[in-house]
Amino acid sequence: MSALVGTGVLFRFALRRDRVLIPVWVGVNALMVLSMPGTLKGLYATDAERAALRSQMAGNASLRALTGPVLDDSLGGLTAWRVGVYAGLLAAVMSLLIVIRHTRDEEESGRLEVVASGAVGRRAPLSSALLASLAANGVLAVVLFAGLASLGLSGALALGLAVGLVGLVFASAAAVAAQLTQSARLARGLTSTLLGAAFVLRAAGDSSSSWLTWASPLGWLEKVRAFAGERWWVLGLLVLACVGQGALAYVLAGRRDLGMSFLPTRPGPARGRLGSAGALAWRLQRGSLLGWSVGFFLAGVVYGGLTEGAADLVAGNSGAREMLERMGGRAGVTDTFLSAMIGMLGLVAALYVVSTVLRLSSEESSGRAEPLLACAVSRLRWAGGHLLIAFGGVGVLMLLAGLGFWAGYGERPGVVVGACLLQVPAAWTLGAVTVLLYGFTPRAAVAGWGVAGAVLLIGWIGPALDAPAWLLDLSPYSHLPKLPGAEMAWGPVGVLLGVAAVLTGAGVLGLRRRDLAG
Repeated sequence: MSALVGTGVLFRFALRRDRVLIPVWVGVNALMVLSMPGTLKGLYATDAERAALRSQMAGNASLRALTGPVLDDSLGGLTAWRVGVYAGLLAAVMSLLIVIRHTRDEEESGRLEVVASGAVGRRAPLSSALLASLAANGVLAVVLFAGLASLGLSGALALGLAVGLVGLVFASAAAVAAQLTQSARLARGLTSTLLGAAFVLRAAGDSSSSWLTWASPLGWLEKVRAFAGERWWVLGLLVLACVGQGALAYVLAGRRDLGMSFLPTRPGPARGRLGSAGALAWRLQRGSLLGWSVGFFLAGVVYGGLTEGAADLVAGNSGAREMLERMGGRAGVTDTFLSAMIGMLGLVAALYVVSTVLRLSSEESSGRAEPLLACAVSRLRWAGGHLLIAFGGVGVLMLLAGLGFWAGYGERPGVVVGACLLQVPAAWTLGAVTVLLYGFTPRAAVAGWGVAGAVLLIGWIGPALDAPAWLLDLSPYSHLPKLPGAEMAWGPVGVLLGVAAVLTGAGVLGLRRRDLAG
């Protein structure tokens, strides 16, 4: 039997399963990119203002590390500068989630073993996963090209292809990671680490104008120079990376048994040392919390170091200053920038709490929770250990972010740390929504990602589009005081804490009363 038999059927099934996930990711990415030309035109209306921006960015290494260099001061060139790398970043995350979901996730759950018992070739699941990623990135590239071209921006094809190919590079990297590791969580972590390394290399290269940019696929996206005298041959590097990693994944897939990996999980001690459900939860979650903690501290250091440079950049541009004020409140330029960046990290912290709460769902669906709960362990104690790490971890992340801001900015430690901790109640509210969904309808718990993604979209793109107040108010973050710079208001904070407590309690009550894996 051919190793690819059944690929078509599995591909159609993958598209059916991802009929919501793929359109949402593509839509969010496209909205971010296609909304930027209009926003930039409002911020930098004249050729002189755009030329001044390019000149200012050329002398600001810290901001080049964040967004890359301005290669052309046309609206298309500024769009590629402002969101090109982040569009590639989102495409990469979408792709790695798709590939791992249809490969290692399926093996870990045991569903792939059932599928493989039929007329399905050895490499058909991997092929269908890569084809699903190809379809998603292909649609994204076409939408970006058509949307930017309809605005009269030449160079749209280069940007669309570059973003789509970056997504495919990390799809093929995820395919390799799925062969190397024995769990979907490790595969996602390994690929995410590669993506983070790519971003850091690109940032280091851009800040110093060095060769390090060429060491990153995200750097290759910049080197295509969309809207700035395209280098079409750079797209060939992305294609070679896709083909090379894909070929390696196929070779590895053919040399291992189903359910096995080339980096097997290290066996535990012969005698167990964990004395409680909370200790087990900590053992399962500590690696994730450590990784997030390092990332938040470093992000705080970077954003703190950018503060003075950002103030200089927007000091002479009223439009850019007004957009910052919509994100961070009306105060001095430095305070509004700090508030906006702290708010963005607060939004990202919601992703941590959602992913940590959903570990309960994965433990239950995999069957690992059932033997544990068959012992003298109550559901409340079992869930409580994970929820303590989820909700307490958010506080740790924002505390470390505040310390990072202080280290990078060097001033007002109490103010910046307090402003970071103020984001915690909003993140808890989104985590509580996920607990509620999991407690009553575990199959719908994954919708917690959708809620967090919608809030992230509102907070990220809403101010740039000058969205109406009622839409911004759907986010719990919009009700928090915009510190530093604004007056402190404890009322909204108390309301969010109360909502989070009620939703979490209701979710735990639902978990206690329903059937396991029901």
